[in-house]
Amino acid sequence: MTQQESIKIWVDGSADATDTAQRLFKSKKFNHSLFFLHLALEKILKAVFINKFDSAPPYTHDLVILAEKCQLDISNDQKSQLSEISEFNVSARYEDYKYRMYKKATEVYTTQWFKIAADLLDIFNKEIKDE
Repeated sequence: MTQQESIKIWVDGSADATDTAQRLFKSKKFNHSLFFLHLALEKILKAVFINKFDSAPPYTHDLVILAEKCQLDISNDQKSQLSEISEFNVSARYEDYKYRMYKKATEVYTTQWFKIAADLLDIFNKEIKDE
């Protein structure tokens, strides 16, 4: 598989995860939609990594680690946002965390994180297009 084919697979996967997140949001399944927001960001960061290094991306779900491995110039606020979004991944996998996320993931909270994730997705997509 070529580098461009690999990048396309991850970019398409990110777009699909974003679409799923939006559909879950419309269904008011906010905690699940947040999990897919995390997945969309994870996949786009893995595409950025492949784009920069022509190598398989790291095996991690931690968005801060992925951004660092991509050598992205992001602000401390953006690192903090990625750290918070990384929690959406853990929260979807373990019942005790899932319950806490379910209580936390109100429509207002989820809407806020959708806006933040959209900004981050734009930044990371531009990293691929700018190379």
